[in-house]
Parts: sequence; structure tokens; C-alpha cells
Amino acid sequence: MSIKPEQFAAANKATVDSLLSVANTALASAERIAALNLNAARSALEDTASGVKSVLSAKDPQEALAVQSSLAKPAVEKAVAYSRSVYEITAQTQQDLAKMVEAQFGDFQKSIAGMVELATKSAPAGSESAIAAIQNAIAAANSAFGNMNSVAKQFADAAQANMTAVTKKSK
Repeated sequence: MSIKPEQFAAANKATVDSLLSVANTALASAERIAALNLNAARSALEDTASGVKSVLSAKDPQEALAVQSSLAKPAVEKAVAYSRSVYEITAQTQQDLAKMVEAQFGDFQKSIAGMVELATKSAPAGSESAIAAIQNAIAAANSAFGNMNSVAKQFADAAQANMTAVTKKSK
């Protein structure tokens, strides 16, 4: 069994393309988080300046306390909205990366299956048990990946449910 130069080049290209995809997804996510942080910082600065002006323009201490109290609810709502946005960006990135991993694993499975088939055809007599062991190992890896993927989806669903519950409580 020998690997042809074209196969090696194609595998390298696929790896580079995969890494570029992951890097672009991560950079896009970081860009969205950075923009969200800048907007949140700008909004917090504006809200603080406005709040200070409102408190300073109060005629007496009771009015100053009332103004200050009225500023708390919008601040909490903005914090919840910020958290929700961060969660949504993170969840979307996780989904995108999971899709990439699934696609890569599918391609890997096909490649391994092809190599095992090639090895089976060119294997010497008496090596059936070794090939069966390899096939069992591949089946176990496929099962482990499926289980891991299922657990990751359950975790993501639970996180989504928790975020929804927190958002509903804050309203």
C-alpha cells in the first residue's frame, strides 16, 4: 500500500483549508465580541455621564436617590442584553465549529475506510484478524465521536435553556 503524491498534496490542501476555516470563524467571532464590547463600553460611559448629570441636578437628597434608583433597572436590562448577545455569538461560533468538525470527521472516516479497503485487498493471507481489529477500532472511534457529539449538543441545549430562563426572569 503506497500513498501517491497527489493524495498527499490533496490531504495537505484539505488540512490547510480546514485550518483557514477554523481561523476565519474564530476571527469573525472575536470581531463580533470586540464590536459588542466597544458598543457596551460607549453606552455605559454615556449612561454614567447622563446619570451623574441627573443626580447632580436633583433639588434634594430624596430626588437624588429616586433618580439613582430609576437608573438601576435599565442598567440591569442592558447587562442582561449584553450577556445574551455574548452567549448568542459564542453559541453560533460553537455551532459553526461543530459543523466543521463533523465534516472533517466524515472526510476522515471516508479516507480511513478507503485505506482499510485498500489494505484488505492487498493484505497477505492470515491477516484477517488484524484487519478485523482495525475495523473494530474504527467502529469504536465512530461510536465515541457520536456519543461525544450527542453530549455536546445536550450541553448546548441546556445552556440555551438556562440563558432563556435567566432572560425571562430579568424581564
